[in-house]
Parts: sequence; C-alpha cells; structure tokens
Amino acid sequence: MCRKNTSGRCGALLLAFLTAFAVVPGRAWAGSELLVSAAASLTEAFKEIAPRFTAANRGVKVSFNFAASGPLLQQIVQGAPVDVFAAADQETMGRAEKGGHLLPGSRVNFVASSLVLVTPRSGTLNKLADLQIGAVQRIALGNPDSVPVGRYAKEALEKQRMWQPLSPKFVMAISVKQALEYVQRGEVEAGFVYGSDAVATRERVRVVAELPTTTPMVYPAALVAGSTHPKEAAAFLRFLREPEAQAIFRKYGFKRP
Repeated sequence: MCRKNTSGRCGALLLAFLTAFAVVPGRAWAGSELLVSAAASLTEAFKEIAPRFTAANRGVKVSFNFAASGPLLQQIVQGAPVDVFAAADQETMGRAEKGGHLLPGSRVNFVASSLVLVTPRSGTLNKLADLQIGAVQRIALGNPDSVPVGRYAKEALEKQRMWQPLSPKFVMAISVKQALEYVQRGEVEAGFVYGSDAVATRERVRVVAELPTTTPMVYPAALVAGSTHPKEAAAFLRFLREPEAQAIFRKYGFKRP
C-alpha cells in the first residue's frame, strides 16, 4: 500500500503495471471467464457493472463469489482459482499482500463507504445512545474477527465507550449482508452496516445515524497472484475506476476513495 512519502514512486509502479497489462478496448477474448471474489457489500453494484464490462470487452465473462472479506482471503490462501480480489478494508488486503497472494503492483483503491446504524422501517430508535435502553435486546453486526464492517463498528463504539456495555446485545453475523437481513426481517432492533447497504434496502430499513470511523472505509482490489487471466483481470480493475463504473457505485451509495 502506498504511503504518503512514496506516493510518486507508487504511482509510477501502478502506471508501469497497467501498461504491462494493457489491452485494446473491445478486443475479443473468446472463452475468457474471470472469477472475482468480492466483499458482500459490493454485490448489487458489481452485478450491474459486470454486463457493462463484458459489453466493453467482448468475450470476457465475469463470475462472482460474494462473502465477507476474511473468508474470501482464506479461500485464496487455500488455493481457490480467483483472478481478482476486492475487499472491504485495507487490513484484509494488506494480509493478502504480505502473504504473497497478490500480483505485485496491482493493488488499487476504487471506492469508499460509510458506517451507519439502521433499524427496521417500523423501528423507533432515533440516535446511537438509544441502543442502551432496555427495549433494545438485539443488535446485529458482522463478527469483528472476520468481517470488516464489524471491525469498523467495534472501533467506532469503543471510541464512544459503548462497546463493552452493548456487548451482551450483539448478534454476530458472518457477513454484512447477514446483519442487514436480520434487520430487514425484524429479528433485531438495530444493526451496523455500510451506507451503501442502507441505500440498496432503503424501502425496508431506516438509517438512524452515521458513525465516524478513525480508519478510512476504503475498498481495495488487486489481481490474485495465481490468476490465469491477468490481462483480462487488469482490464476489470481499470474498468472499476472509469466513469461508467463509478456512476454505478454512486447509485448504490458508495463514494470516491
């Protein structure tokens, strides 16, 4: 990951990487199929982006494996045939990079998000402090040990000195999508999800508050070292940062990194 005092060198490395894997727009790659392992919160946006990418790169199909970033990394470590890894946090991608599982120089940041507290549409909570009242018995969040949004939520609540008092109420989920489902079904009184998830389900959940996080909520993506389609995968990474894809991300509540 680029540090501030090496941004020029990192920019040059990234440019060299993209040049090395340059492809001609619209080129036919008959039979090529990319497997993209992506954070669950990217589901709706990526599914809309995929056909746009295929239209611009004839013959390149994209298949997705959506889950929490931690389990996706474990699959890659265990040899899963993945071409592109898109995580919801820098920490998970950093572990992938340190473990030698990424193609050097391919890592890029492509979107950012926010942490929000949501309730079912019929919920009566109005602020973060309301989580401490007795009527709130269950609060959904991703497991901080494997789900980035859970780590962000823990960090934010610890800063508010609310993590320990609220701990008995937590319902741990295996992904942000599961936490969101608990809220939508009314199985919990509230839950912590990404702002983009709240936008995608705004007819079923209500945002109570947006929580500031010390760690920026920026999504990185990179080519997996074992990719068998590095040129096509590099084209997909470039497409994520192009105006067409960025417009779709904004539609689903994401921000520029």
